[in-house]
Amino acid sequence: MSSCASVKKITPSLEGTHFKRTNLLISNLGRSLVIYRDILGFTVHKMSVSSEDSYSYPVFKIPKEAKLKFCTLDSPDQVRTIALTEITGIDLPPPPSTPHLSASVLRVKDLPEAMKKIKALGLSITEPKIASGSDGMTFMEQAFVDYDGHLIVLYEFQKS
Repeated sequence: MSSCASVKKITPSLEGTHFKRTNLLISNLGRSLVIYRDILGFTVHKMSVSSEDSYSYPVFKIPKEAKLKFCTLDSPDQVRTIALTEITGIDLPPPPSTPHLSASVLRVKDLPEAMKKIKALGLSITEPKIASGSDGMTFMEQAFVDYDGHLIVLYEFQKS
């Protein structure tokens, strides 16, 4: 059940802190791939059924009767940037109400087009905002909440 894109050879530094990926628990992998792969442009690195002794069970406190499918996604400049873990056999808890407790912040190529497609899925979105970063770069940002309650903030640098 593996589906691999071309594997990039990157030699990571073994010094200091390194952010490996975020892992989102989801209820339906196919539905989530419409967002993360088809709209946001990630590519599937690997997809597999998790073993019964998967580290995800104790870490996320998932009951043993649940079945897990693990999918890692690559961005153009990083392998395994994000992971989606589909949980079936149990209901995921409802997302917390506001304020949101965390967000994934992702740069995209065409923010208006991505948000148009996300809005068409019926997902909750915010109004776009133009801002300047501490580096002087101007960007547009806009957020949405995915099917399982994860807050995703998208941004795109603006041309001068």
